[in-house]
Amino acid sequence: MQTYSVGIRSLALNFPSNICTNDYYREKYPELVAQSEQKSLARLFSLADSTPGNEFDQEMMPYLSDPFRGAVERRILGSGESSLTLECRAARDALEAANLSIEDIDLAIVTSFGTEEVVAGNAAFLVNQLGLRCAAWNLNSMCSSAIVGLQTASTLVRAGEYRNVLVVTSCAYSRLLDERDTISWITGDGAGAFVVSAVKANQGILGSKIVHSAETCGSFYTELAEDWQGNLRLFMRTNKGANRVISNTAADFVLTCCEGAAVAANVTLDEIDFFVFNTPTAWFAKFGARVLGIEPEHTINLYPQYGNIGPVLPLANLYHAAQWGKIHENDLVLIYSFGAAANATATVMRWGNVALGPARWLNVNERAIEL
Repeated sequence: MQTYSVGIRSLALNFPSNICTNDYYREKYPELVAQSEQKSLARLFSLADSTPGNEFDQEMMPYLSDPFRGAVERRILGSGESSLTLECRAARDALEAANLSIEDIDLAIVTSFGTEEVVAGNAAFLVNQLGLRCAAWNLNSMCSSAIVGLQTASTLVRAGEYRNVLVVTSCAYSRLLDERDTISWITGDGAGAFVVSAVKANQGILGSKIVHSAETCGSFYTELAEDWQGNLRLFMRTNKGANRVISNTAADFVLTCCEGAAVAANVTLDEIDFFVFNTPTAWFAKFGARVLGIEPEHTINLYPQYGNIGPVLPLANLYHAAQWGKIHENDLVLIYSFGAAANATATVMRWGNVALGPARWLNVNERAIEL
């Protein structure tokens, strides 16, 4: 069987037009802000009557005096917007950047989180909107979905089953959270898309490591409840003790996956030029850098700008790292992502000549968010 170097050919992002700053919540919910330390967000990210016992707790400490736990802005779905509309724009931008037509795509893998469709994901709806005639799969690994999608697509292309695979992921936390629940104050919505194809020799995906995260089962759950208008909706909730579960397992997941991916790629962590973490908290990039013993300038943190956008997070960080010249062609890049009650995963790639979609949602004066 002939093998190929396979990797990301193009990468695009799309975000809602509605931006909520912390002032939005201060003005609309002043009593909640004043009582925030007794609410769900503070219970999730707190020391819970204990002292800092690990790297996660220690990096979290500076943010405990902030009711928003380091979030500054978040993009939220507005009128006429949905996870599907975000996905469609990101997918079209990824195809255009890759200089591919819809006929060139022979598989679409869609990893939607918080869709409008309760039973099925967006795969069939998305390919119908785009006019694709290829196979379309829904894939779900919670917040690791995009990177699991990357591993799946690259394996299939390398095996010769498909030539060009379009992977699309979205997150719509605003559909799963009531904005009066303080957890919603750190979350946002968005979508990303990339095309996986054969690339130059010695570029693309070099090795991966994925493990289940069953230790975190039960930390989050969904329930059917009435919203403020009396309509029944699915809501995401946080279980008591979730803070300790996340804190106590985070370092082991990072070490296991990142070291395993490096071994699979036949490189050492010292050889990696840039690290991309999903950043579900304001301190996660610093935490990851501390656990791996790397310098903070070798990673990136978009959390203050986007909040927690679930499976889109690693794509957003990867996109901006390339856009801002933090990674270059032939750099070794490691991407780590964690999904509660799903999988933790890391992938090492040699960055290629990846075409980026337009950054139409950014203001011209926006710049890199430094650690």
